[in-house]
Amino acid sequence: MSRNTYNDVPPDILDNEEDEASASLESGSDVDFDLEANPNSVQRGTEVIRRFWTTLPNAPGVYRMLDGKGDVLYVGKAKNLKNRVGSYARGQAHSNRIARMIADTASMEFVTTATETEALLLEANLIKQLKPRYNVLLRDDKSLPYILLTADHDAPQLVKHRGARKRKGDYYGPFASVWAVNRTINALQRAFLLRSCNDSFFENRTRPCLLYQIKRCSGPCTDEIAPDRYAELVAEARAFLSGKSNAVKQRITEEMQQAAEELEFERAARCRDRLAALSAIQGVQGVNTQSVEEADVFALDEQAGQFCVEVFFFRNWQNWGNRAYFPKADKSMTPEEVLGSFLAQFYDDKPAPRLILLSHEIEDAELMAAAFSSRTEAKVEIHAPQRGERRQLIEYVMRNAKEALGRRLADTASQQKLLVSLGQAFGLSKPPRRVEVYDNSHIMGTNAVGAMVVAGANGFMKQHYRTFNMKSEELKPGDDYGMMREILQRRFARLVKEEPRAPADAQDGSAEAGDDGFPAWPDLILIDGGKGQLEAARKALAEVGVGEEEVAVIGIAKGRDRDAGRETFFKPDQPPFKLPPRDPALYFVQRLRDEAHRFAIGAHRAKRKREMVKNPLDEIPGIGPTRKRALLHHFGTVKAIQRAALEDLMKAPGVNAATARAIFDYFHERG
Repeated sequence: MSRNTYNDVPPDILDNEEDEASASLESGSDVDFDLEANPNSVQRGTEVIRRFWTTLPNAPGVYRMLDGKGDVLYVGKAKNLKNRVGSYARGQAHSNRIARMIADTASMEFVTTATETEALLLEANLIKQLKPRYNVLLRDDKSLPYILLTADHDAPQLVKHRGARKRKGDYYGPFASVWAVNRTINALQRAFLLRSCNDSFFENRTRPCLLYQIKRCSGPCTDEIAPDRYAELVAEARAFLSGKSNAVKQRITEEMQQAAEELEFERAARCRDRLAALSAIQGVQGVNTQSVEEADVFALDEQAGQFCVEVFFFRNWQNWGNRAYFPKADKSMTPEEVLGSFLAQFYDDKPAPRLILLSHEIEDAELMAAAFSSRTEAKVEIHAPQRGERRQLIEYVMRNAKEALGRRLADTASQQKLLVSLGQAFGLSKPPRRVEVYDNSHIMGTNAVGAMVVAGANGFMKQHYRTFNMKSEELKPGDDYGMMREILQRRFARLVKEEPRAPADAQDGSAEAGDDGFPAWPDLILIDGGKGQLEAARKALAEVGVGEEEVAVIGIAKGRDRDAGRETFFKPDQPPFKLPPRDPALYFVQRLRDEAHRFAIGAHRAKRKREMVKNPLDEIPGIGPTRKRALLHHFGTVKAIQRAALEDLMKAPGVNAATARAIFDYFHERG
């Protein structure tokens, strides 16, 4: 039986035949754990697992271990569910991590699958969805950007794409960053003159746009280029992105020479510029390789109990960038286990390339290759090279992983020092683990938005940022104090409901950790405002049952002339105070406040922009995008719809009597 990549159970246990496992379990043999876990708790967990084990089939599938609250502790896959689950209850050579997991287990759930490959794919999907405490968790899991050459329009479009591949066309990537995609698209526009505008913009053009004037588009929207010639450019771009770059460059070179011989110097100059753009794409890729046409290269480094996985993306013999990931994993896990778990989750929502190179051998390499091949409908190979150019490439990626993890550890240490100095500056009993900063933004009370930014030992935690649209009908426009009360009431009322603090937490000021190990409760709240804002915040917290001894609250008043460095700080029941001008804590507070200000203004501008383009038809029940489009095509403008009689509305395509009455009543009741 093949070993589960994410298990910490030794192979010799898993390789035993089912009759051995059954004999051991049915005999009720004692479970001997050489661990620091509570023996009674471990015994209870073992008994729970045994009860489920007795009815399990000898079939592949996925199992979930749950705690007493129903939260998923661990997700694993198995070629044989009965053997795998039985290995947990035999009690031989379990690590502390596995013993703690067994001790916390109160129930189990199972899903049988047709093959072990299906189990592997389902396991990776469930781990990403449920984020179990004892699995390796892939954090910072933003979707990677691609380049899309569309195929659903007569004049295909070259655009950046992120997310599900719902649109028809050819996808090229992934790229490590949006910056790398934008740079490549800019060069491709100069090389192939393909449009990047959306279809709506394209259909409504009466003259070429600026991109045509600066020679980054061939102007198909206004027939500046013949359709067959534009199709040739699309074919060249597709060939270049598919790896046939030399053939494309050769054709352009021949066209340039022919144009020069025919004294068509403008056409020759355009060909010259296209060649230069193609050379720029191939020449600024950093590390390229002659032996890898299409591959993703993974290297893992471990320092101080933390892991870093560096990924390099190679396509068409070119390096399309790299990205560092920092998965959450127990320090007792081996690099092979962490890398194997990371790999399965990484390709859960994206196709794998034809070749995957790894720095460490993983247990389920063949199984993963089969799973990835079935999903991408092409053969995928997974290797851990030991010599040659590919091994040199692995060593290069490993150096990058080591450097990235070193920088992260240094940043974390520096950030921890700042948190210590912040705690000392504000008289906290211990350094804050989670700091929340609140601000609001509006223009004369309109489009008011509240914002919360969060910081911890790893810097700004952007996945925890929140915005608040003001909902209270009693709130007067421009009432900053009222806005702050509403923000904090909503934030902490929900926090008290979803993450109640245990009595011990309330006494020592610590906080329960969330799924990512980061505290859910703040130790320090910073309010962008003076004494009035501070009092509004205190009242809001008191109304939802959060005492001042649980969370420290500090108000920050801007200095004279709003100069940084002259801030005045307000603490409950204490006189205002300032920090020394060169105090690191002061600089840290300024960074926190500026980030909250930036985030609040950005949210306000986005809301204001949405309001500016808002269509009154969107507010009418029963009017969706199709009917709205039909009404606008029929009447021309919203004002014409507003002035239309009921009988005229009923004549519009797709509008029945009830909908026409709703539209008529909406505009006339408002008027």
